Amino acid sequence: MDSSRFISAITKNTVALILAGGRGSRLKDLTNRRAKPAVPFGGKFRIIDFPLSNCVNSGIRRIGVVTQYKSHSLIRHIQRGWGFLKAEFNEYVELLPASQQNDNEDWYKGTADAVFQNLEILKESGAEYVVILAGDHIYKMDYGQMLATHVRKNADMTIACLNVSLEDAKGFGVMAVDGEDRIVEFAEKPANPKHMPGDPTQALASMGIYVFNAQFLYEQLARDAADPNSTKDFGGDIIPYLISRARLYAHRFADSCVGAKNGFYYWRDVGTIDAYWEANMELTRVTPELNMYDKQWPIWTYQEQLPPAKFVFQDEGRTGKATDSIISGGCLISGSCVNSSVLFSNVRVHSFCDIDSAVIMPNVVINRHAKLKNVVIDKGANVPESIEIGFDLKADKARFYVTEKGTVLVTQEMLNKL
Repeated sequence: MDSSRFISAITKNTVALILAGGRGSRLKDLTNRRAKPAVPFGGKFRIIDFPLSNCVNSGIRRIGVVTQYKSHSLIRHIQRGWGFLKAEFNEYVELLPASQQNDNEDWYKGTADAVFQNLEILKESGAEYVVILAGDHIYKMDYGQMLATHVRKNADMTIACLNVSLEDAKGFGVMAVDGEDRIVEFAEKPANPKHMPGDPTQALASMGIYVFNAQFLYEQLARDAADPNSTKDFGGDIIPYLISRARLYAHRFADSCVGAKNGFYYWRDVGTIDAYWEANMELTRVTPELNMYDKQWPIWTYQEQLPPAKFVFQDEGRTGKATDSIISGGCLISGSCVNSSVLFSNVRVHSFCDIDSAVIMPNVVINRHAKLKNVVIDKGANVPESIEIGFDLKADKARFYVTEKGTVLVTQEMLNKL
């Protein structure tokens, strides 16, 4: 059978469930008003756009998004930007907010419980396969390749994995595999991760991306839900239980990563302020590792109707310009210099400002003579005239949130206290 048609037939019989209910508390004030998957990224996107786009580009057109923590921003974004799929063709992106789906009045207790509480909705899809995804990572991946591997190996469950350092592995589920990539051991966030054979510096880590045979998944979720000792989590309970009882296989991210170059496979967990700032800064490079201009695998999002970005004034000491930066629609740079920065939509920069290595979210106003360096400015902030942020970290710590690496997070609530 032709490989592309084989994969197409599989993806057509697949439903995806994106777990997008997490707060992401390590992002501090950025998630005070929104869930982590709703955090803006890359000038015009939201984090949730990446797994959603991966689904659509992979040929998976039946998608459920499970929400819980402060989901209004996320729900509004999906309603505005992801309504283009056609129900007439059995395509959809459905929102599945936490609600009383059964006799249990609790919110989702864990990742497995989040799926279990939507079990009847899943069954109605009639899908043969279920892909379960985290909604808070930045990457490009062809899930069709992973599904094809799952089917060829006659697996009950397949887990996407990537190589990480032993130190980083402490925050992941870590697995060991045999010569055919069948999983023989699994430990969730181990204090002493087991290294890969032949490489004492790396471990094989779960990406939180799972493929299940649908009926098998439904049976395991029901079994786990009935276990009073379970924490209702895939990594903590279901996977360890299944290791010796079912056919579990690992799928290497290298085999389905889209846009990999020179053996580098882009995947980012932007779960801290530093990681978030660094991932955005990477996009300002001449040739970033994540290609946002790839027409073969586009990242879809809500496209707000805005005028083009504009730069005004060319006077001595008052020139509107930007270098090595991403400037989104609706931005107006008036007689100021922007360097190595990411400006989201509708940012207004008034004259005589110096902005360097900044991530500035939508609808921010930066008033005259402000100087910003190594900062993340939250949505809607009004930055006062003549303020300097990022130059005296001791002073900044008294006013804003400063990371160990010296990235300064600024919100309107913080500015209100000045």
